[in-house]
Amino acid sequence: MKRFVLVLCLVILSCQEDAVNTKIAGQVFGTSYSAIYDSEINYEKQFDSLFYVINKSMSTYIQNSDISKINRNEDVTIDEHFKNVFLASKEIYRFTEGAFDPTIGAVVNAWDFGPNGKIENLDSLTINRLMKHVGLNRVGLVNDRIVKHQDAKLDFNAIAKGYGVDVIAEFLESKNVTDYLVEIGGEISCKGINQEKQSEWKVGIETPHFDGQQSLLKTIRIQDEAMATSGTYRKFKIDENGNRYAHIIDTKTGYPSKTNLLSISVIANDCMTADAYATAFKAMGIEKVIQFLDYHPELKVFLIFENDQNELETLSLNNFPKN
Repeated sequence: MKRFVLVLCLVILSCQEDAVNTKIAGQVFGTSYSAIYDSEINYEKQFDSLFYVINKSMSTYIQNSDISKINRNEDVTIDEHFKNVFLASKEIYRFTEGAFDPTIGAVVNAWDFGPNGKIENLDSLTINRLMKHVGLNRVGLVNDRIVKHQDAKLDFNAIAKGYGVDVIAEFLESKNVTDYLVEIGGEISCKGINQEKQSEWKVGIETPHFDGQQSLLKTIRIQDEAMATSGTYRKFKIDENGNRYAHIIDTKTGYPSKTNLLSISVIANDCMTADAYATAFKAMGIEKVIQFLDYHPELKVFLIFENDQNELETLSLNNFPKN
Protein backbone atom coordinates (compact mmCIF):
# COMPACT_ATOMS: atom_id res chain seq x y z
CA MET A 1 0.00 0.00 0.00
CA LYS A 2 1.28 3.43 -0.72
CA ARG A 3 1.96 5.93 2.02
CA PHE A 4 0.85 9.49 1.66
CA VAL A 5 4.53 10.41 1.41
CA LEU A 6 4.89 9.32 -2.20
CA VAL A 7 7.52 10.02 -4.77
CA LEU A 8 6.55 12.76 -7.20
CA CYS A 9 6.15 10.80 -10.42
CA LEU A 10 4.55 13.68 -12.31
CA VAL A 11 6.06 17.06 -13.09
CA ILE A 12 3.60 19.80 -13.96
CA LEU A 13 4.79 21.90 -16.85
CA SER A 14 3.02 25.26 -16.92
CA CYS A 15 3.74 28.39 -18.86
CA GLN A 16 4.63 31.42 -16.77
CA GLU A 17 4.11 34.22 -19.25
CA ASP A 18 1.06 36.43 -19.50
CA ALA A 19 -0.21 35.05 -16.21
CA VAL A 20 -3.95 34.76 -15.89
CA ASN A 21 -4.16 31.69 -13.68
CA THR A 22 -4.26 31.66 -9.91
CA LYS A 23 -1.60 29.34 -8.49
CA ILE A 24 -1.77 27.86 -5.00
CA ALA A 25 0.72 25.45 -3.44
CA GLY A 26 1.22 23.93 -0.02
CA GLN A 27 1.61 20.79 2.04
CA VAL A 28 -1.05 18.16 2.71
CA PHE A 29 -1.27 14.41 3.39
CA GLY A 30 2.46 14.30 4.07
CA THR A 31 3.31 15.60 0.60
CA SER A 32 2.92 18.71 -1.53
CA TYR A 33 -0.05 19.97 -3.48
CA SER A 34 -0.68 22.61 -6.12
CA ALA A 35 -3.65 24.03 -7.97
CA ILE A 36 -3.61 26.16 -11.11
CA TYR A 37 -6.92 27.53 -12.27
CA ASP A 38 -8.48 30.29 -14.36
CA SER A 39 -9.96 32.58 -11.73
CA GLU A 40 -8.85 35.65 -9.82
CA ILE A 41 -10.23 34.30 -6.55
CA ASN A 42 -7.82 32.69 -4.11
CA TYR A 43 -9.44 29.58 -2.62
CA GLU A 44 -6.56 28.51 -0.39
CA LYS A 45 -8.59 28.74 2.82
CA GLN A 46 -11.37 26.69 1.30
CA PHE A 47 -8.85 24.07 0.15
CA ASP A 48 -7.37 23.88 3.65
CA SER A 49 -10.84 23.37 5.12
CA LEU A 50 -11.56 20.52 2.72
CA PHE A 51 -8.19 18.92 3.44
CA TYR A 52 -8.91 19.14 7.16
CA VAL A 53 -12.21 17.32 6.75
CA ILE A 54 -10.65 14.56 4.64
CA ASN A 55 -7.79 14.11 7.10
CA LYS A 56 -10.24 14.01 10.01
CA SER A 57 -12.11 11.27 8.20
CA MET A 58 -9.38 9.03 6.75
CA SER A 59 -5.87 9.83 7.99
CA THR A 60 -4.27 6.96 9.88
CA TYR A 61 -1.68 9.46 11.15
CA ILE A 62 -4.28 11.34 13.20
CA GLN A 63 -5.26 9.65 16.45
CA ASN A 64 -8.79 11.05 16.57
CA SER A 65 -9.64 10.56 12.88
CA ASP A 66 -12.62 8.40 12.04
CA ILE A 67 -10.46 5.68 10.51
CA SER A 68 -8.17 5.57 13.56
CA LYS A 69 -11.20 5.24 15.81
CA ILE A 70 -12.64 2.50 13.60
CA ASN A 71 -9.33 0.63 13.72
CA ARG A 72 -9.56 0.84 17.53
CA ASN A 73 -13.08 -0.60 17.26
CA GLU A 74 -14.80 2.55 18.49
CA ASP A 75 -18.34 3.27 17.36
CA VAL A 76 -18.18 5.81 14.52
CA THR A 77 -20.76 7.13 12.08
CA ILE A 78 -18.79 7.70 8.91
CA ASP A 79 -19.12 10.79 6.73
CA GLU A 80 -19.73 10.98 2.98
CA HIS A 81 -16.01 11.18 2.21
CA PHE A 82 -15.31 7.93 4.03
CA LYS A 83 -18.31 6.29 2.42
CA ASN A 84 -17.27 7.36 -1.09
CA VAL A 85 -13.77 5.96 -0.67
CA PHE A 86 -14.96 2.77 1.04
CA LEU A 87 -17.49 1.94 -1.68
CA ALA A 88 -15.00 2.71 -4.46
CA SER A 89 -12.45 0.50 -2.71
CA LYS A 90 -14.97 -2.32 -2.53
CA GLU A 91 -15.59 -2.12 -6.27
CA ILE A 92 -11.92 -2.01 -7.23
CA TYR A 93 -11.14 -4.81 -4.76
CA ARG A 94 -13.72 -6.94 -6.53
CA PHE A 95 -12.61 -6.02 -10.06
CA THR A 96 -8.94 -6.74 -9.27
CA GLU A 97 -9.71 -9.92 -7.33
CA GLY A 98 -8.11 -8.51 -4.21
CA ALA A 99 -4.97 -6.99 -5.77
CA PHE A 100 -6.22 -3.68 -4.37
CA ASP A 101 -6.99 -4.24 -0.71
CA PRO A 102 -7.06 -1.50 1.98
CA THR A 103 -6.89 -4.15 4.70
CA ILE A 104 -3.32 -5.21 3.80
CA GLY A 105 -1.80 -2.12 5.44
CA ALA A 106 -1.03 -3.83 8.75
CA VAL A 107 1.02 -6.48 6.95
CA VAL A 108 2.89 -3.84 4.93
CA ASN A 109 3.71 -2.03 8.17
CA ALA A 110 4.88 -5.27 9.77
CA TRP A 111 7.46 -5.63 7.02
CA ASP A 112 8.71 -2.13 7.90
CA PHE A 113 9.12 -1.10 4.28
CA GLY A 114 11.27 1.97 3.79
CA PRO A 115 14.02 3.10 1.43
CA ASN A 116 16.62 0.38 0.90
CA GLY A 117 17.79 -1.89 3.68
CA LYS A 118 17.45 -5.64 3.93
CA ILE A 119 14.18 -7.50 4.30
CA GLU A 120 13.53 -8.33 7.93
CA ASN A 121 12.71 -11.98 8.57
CA LEU A 122 9.34 -11.78 10.22
CA ASP A 123 8.08 -14.77 12.11
CA SER A 124 5.71 -16.73 9.87
CA LEU A 125 3.27 -17.06 12.77
CA THR A 126 3.02 -13.27 12.97
CA ILE A 127 2.35 -12.99 9.25
CA ASN A 128 -0.26 -15.75 9.38
CA ARG A 129 -1.96 -14.03 12.31
CA LEU A 130 -2.12 -10.71 10.46
CA MET A 131 -3.30 -12.33 7.24
CA LYS A 132 -6.31 -13.87 8.96
CA HIS A 133 -7.99 -10.49 8.88
CA VAL A 134 -6.91 -9.35 5.41
CA GLY A 135 -9.69 -9.12 2.84
CA LEU A 136 -11.98 -6.17 2.19
CA ASN A 137 -14.76 -8.67 1.49
CA ARG A 138 -14.80 -9.27 5.26
CA VAL A 139 -15.54 -5.62 5.99
CA GLY A 140 -19.03 -4.21 5.60
CA LEU A 141 -21.02 -0.99 5.83
CA VAL A 142 -24.28 -1.02 7.77
CA ASN A 143 -26.26 2.12 8.66
CA ASP A 144 -23.22 4.34 8.05
CA ARG A 145 -21.06 2.23 10.35
CA ILE A 146 -18.15 -0.03 9.43
CA VAL A 147 -18.57 -3.66 10.45
CA LYS A 148 -15.36 -5.68 10.76
CA HIS A 149 -13.40 -8.11 12.90
CA GLN A 150 -11.81 -6.38 15.87
CA ASP A 151 -8.31 -7.19 14.58
CA ALA A 152 -8.93 -5.96 11.01
CA LYS A 153 -7.38 -2.62 10.07
CA LEU A 154 -8.31 -0.21 7.27
CA ASP A 155 -5.83 2.00 5.46
CA PHE A 156 -6.88 4.20 2.51
CA ASN A 157 -3.42 5.64 1.81
CA ALA A 158 -3.45 4.17 -1.69
CA ILE A 159 -6.67 5.88 -2.74
CA ALA A 160 -7.38 8.85 -0.47
CA LYS A 161 -4.78 11.11 -2.08
CA GLY A 162 -6.49 10.71 -5.44
CA TYR A 163 -9.82 11.29 -3.75
CA GLY A 164 -8.47 14.53 -2.27
CA VAL A 165 -7.62 15.70 -5.79
CA ASP A 166 -11.19 14.96 -6.88
CA VAL A 167 -12.66 16.87 -3.95
CA ILE A 168 -10.68 20.00 -4.82
CA ALA A 169 -11.57 19.62 -8.50
CA GLU A 170 -15.26 19.30 -7.65
CA PHE A 171 -15.04 22.37 -5.46
CA LEU A 172 -13.54 24.42 -8.30
CA GLU A 173 -16.28 23.24 -10.65
CA SER A 174 -18.88 24.26 -8.07
CA LYS A 175 -17.40 27.77 -8.38
CA ASN A 176 -17.81 27.64 -12.16
CA VAL A 177 -14.07 27.27 -12.76
CA THR A 178 -13.81 25.53 -16.12
CA ASP A 179 -10.02 25.46 -16.59
CA TYR A 180 -7.87 23.95 -13.86
CA LEU A 181 -5.19 21.46 -12.90
CA VAL A 182 -5.09 20.07 -9.35
CA GLU A 183 -2.18 17.98 -8.11
CA ILE A 184 -1.41 16.23 -4.82
CA GLY A 185 1.88 14.36 -4.59
CA GLY A 186 1.92 13.79 -8.34
CA GLU A 187 -1.70 12.66 -8.73
CA ILE A 188 -3.64 15.08 -10.93
CA SER A 189 -7.00 16.05 -12.29
CA CYS A 190 -7.47 18.62 -15.02
CA LYS A 191 -10.23 20.21 -17.00
CA GLY A 192 -10.32 22.58 -19.92
CA ILE A 193 -7.03 24.13 -20.97
CA ASN A 194 -4.08 26.01 -19.57
CA GLN A 195 -5.25 29.54 -20.27
CA GLU A 196 -1.71 30.89 -20.02
CA LYS A 197 -0.64 28.75 -22.96
CA GLN A 198 -4.00 28.30 -24.69
CA SER A 199 -3.44 24.53 -24.98
CA GLU A 200 -4.12 21.30 -23.16
CA TRP A 201 -2.43 20.74 -19.85
CA LYS A 202 1.04 19.19 -20.06
CA VAL A 203 2.36 16.72 -17.49
CA GLY A 204 5.60 14.78 -17.37
CA ILE A 205 6.39 11.18 -16.46
CA GLU A 206 9.69 10.55 -14.74
CA THR A 207 12.38 8.12 -15.78
CA PRO A 208 12.87 5.58 -12.97
CA HIS A 209 16.17 6.08 -11.15
CA PHE A 210 17.19 3.95 -8.17
CA ASP A 211 19.76 6.53 -7.05
CA GLY A 212 17.24 9.31 -6.48
CA GLN A 213 17.98 11.30 -9.62
CA GLN A 214 15.10 12.98 -11.42
CA SER A 215 14.60 13.27 -15.18
CA LEU A 216 11.65 13.21 -17.55
CA LEU A 217 11.01 10.24 -19.78
CA LYS A 218 8.13 11.85 -21.66
CA THR A 219 5.54 14.60 -21.49
CA ILE A 220 1.92 14.20 -22.51
CA ARG A 221 -1.09 16.44 -23.02
CA ILE A 222 -4.32 15.61 -21.22
CA GLN A 223 -7.70 17.28 -21.02
CA ASP A 224 -10.76 16.59 -18.87
CA GLU A 225 -9.09 13.55 -17.28
CA ALA A 226 -7.26 12.44 -14.15
CA MET A 227 -3.93 10.66 -13.89
CA ALA A 228 -2.04 8.89 -11.11
CA THR A 229 1.42 7.37 -11.17
CA SER A 230 2.75 4.76 -8.78
CA GLY A 231 6.42 3.83 -8.66
CA THR A 232 8.39 1.01 -7.09
CA TYR A 233 11.91 2.27 -7.72
CA ARG A 234 12.47 4.47 -4.68
CA LYS A 235 10.95 2.35 -1.97
CA PHE A 236 12.39 -1.14 -1.92
CA LYS A 237 14.46 -3.63 0.04
CA ILE A 238 17.20 -6.08 -0.87
CA ASP A 239 17.27 -9.70 0.30
CA GLU A 240 20.39 -11.70 1.14
CA ASN A 241 20.71 -12.80 -2.50
CA GLY A 242 20.64 -9.27 -3.84
CA ASN A 243 17.07 -9.50 -5.16
CA ARG A 244 15.19 -6.21 -5.09
CA TYR A 245 11.66 -6.21 -3.70
CA ALA A 246 9.31 -3.26 -3.98
CA HIS A 247 6.86 -2.32 -1.22
CA ILE A 248 4.30 -4.71 -2.66
CA ILE A 249 2.81 -7.34 -0.41
CA ASP A 250 1.02 -10.29 -1.98
CA THR A 251 -2.50 -10.00 -0.58
CA LYS A 252 -2.85 -13.78 -0.70
CA THR A 253 0.37 -14.73 1.14
CA GLY A 254 1.46 -11.70 3.14
CA TYR A 255 4.98 -11.83 1.72
CA PRO A 256 6.75 -9.33 -0.57
CA SER A 257 6.39 -9.84 -4.31
CA LYS A 258 9.30 -9.38 -6.67
CA THR A 259 8.37 -7.28 -9.71
CA ASN A 260 10.04 -5.81 -12.77
CA LEU A 261 7.42 -3.04 -12.98
CA LEU A 262 9.00 0.25 -12.01
CA SER A 263 6.32 2.82 -12.81
CA ILE A 264 2.62 2.64 -13.60
CA SER A 265 0.66 5.65 -14.85
CA VAL A 266 -3.12 5.36 -15.10
CA ILE A 267 -5.51 7.83 -16.75
CA ALA A 268 -9.16 7.60 -15.70
CA ASN A 269 -12.23 9.79 -15.41
CA ASP A 270 -11.45 10.58 -11.77
CA CYS A 271 -8.25 10.61 -9.75
CA MET A 272 -9.48 8.29 -6.99
CA THR A 273 -9.96 5.53 -9.55
CA ALA A 274 -6.61 6.22 -11.24
CA ASP A 275 -4.83 6.22 -7.87
CA ALA A 276 -6.28 2.89 -6.76
CA TYR A 277 -5.59 1.10 -10.05
CA ALA A 278 -2.03 2.42 -10.19
CA THR A 279 -1.48 0.65 -6.86
CA ALA A 280 -3.32 -2.53 -7.85
CA PHE A 281 -1.40 -2.89 -11.10
CA LYS A 282 1.91 -2.93 -9.22
CA ALA A 283 0.81 -6.13 -7.52
CA MET A 284 -0.78 -7.71 -10.61
CA GLY A 285 2.23 -7.66 -12.92
CA ILE A 286 2.43 -6.91 -16.63
CA GLU A 287 0.60 -9.92 -18.08
CA LYS A 288 -2.35 -9.64 -15.72
CA VAL A 289 -2.56 -5.90 -16.32
CA ILE A 290 -2.73 -6.46 -20.08
CA GLN A 291 -5.48 -9.03 -19.66
CA PHE A 292 -7.37 -6.80 -17.23
CA LEU A 293 -7.30 -3.81 -19.56
CA ASP A 294 -8.89 -5.85 -22.35
CA TYR A 295 -12.07 -5.63 -20.26
CA HIS A 296 -11.54 -2.07 -19.01
CA PRO A 297 -11.05 0.21 -22.02
CA GLU A 298 -11.92 3.20 -19.84
CA LEU A 299 -8.44 2.99 -18.29
CA LYS A 300 -5.37 4.21 -20.18
CA VAL A 301 -2.08 2.87 -18.85
CA PHE A 302 1.64 3.47 -19.36
CA LEU A 303 4.09 0.96 -17.90
CA ILE A 304 7.84 1.30 -17.38
CA PHE A 305 9.64 -1.93 -16.55
CA GLU A 306 12.98 -3.73 -16.63
CA ASN A 307 13.54 -6.49 -19.19
CA ASP A 308 15.74 -9.56 -18.66
CA GLN A 309 18.82 -7.50 -19.53
CA ASN A 310 17.94 -4.91 -16.85
CA GLU A 311 17.12 -2.39 -19.57
CA LEU A 312 14.16 -0.03 -19.37
CA GLU A 313 11.18 -0.75 -21.61
CA THR A 314 7.82 0.95 -21.88
CA LEU A 315 4.35 -0.21 -22.84
CA SER A 316 1.36 2.00 -23.70
CA LEU A 317 -2.08 0.41 -23.34
CA ASN A 318 -5.61 1.49 -24.29
CA ASN A 319 -4.46 4.54 -26.26
CA PHE A 320 -2.39 6.16 -23.55
CA PRO A 321 -1.27 9.54 -24.98
CA LYS A 322 1.96 9.49 -26.96
CA ASN A 323 2.88 13.10 -26.26
